[in-house]
Amino acid sequence: MDALEMTLLFDYYGDLLTERQSLCFDMRYNQDLSLAEIAEELNISRQGVHDNLSRAEALLRNMEEKTGCVSRDLACRKAAKTILDAAAKLKDHPDAAVSGLAEQIISAAQGLEE
Repeated sequence: MDALEMTLLFDYYGDLLTERQSLCFDMRYNQDLSLAEIAEELNISRQGVHDNLSRAEALLRNMEEKTGCVSRDLACRKAAKTILDAAAKLKDHPDAAVSGLAEQIISAAQGLEE
């Protein structure tokens, strides 16, 4: 898993981490610090940082495997974009009923994105 995916998992499930795991994760993925820099900042060993990150990453992956919230959200966002793109093409249709329905579809799909 890359850093972007891990950050997304953290956004969803980060509250399940311990304070130390959360700090290590934030410093590693959001602040892009090395293990040595994190260890120095938190006054723990590099191995301690590694262990905290490993546990945090495993917990985040495990929660996603069990709940699938992130993958469902990404699928919904992709579907909403497809709907918006199709409705945008229909919006300028000469038939007022079709263009009116397209406006309703666009409005509903934009609500899904929020």
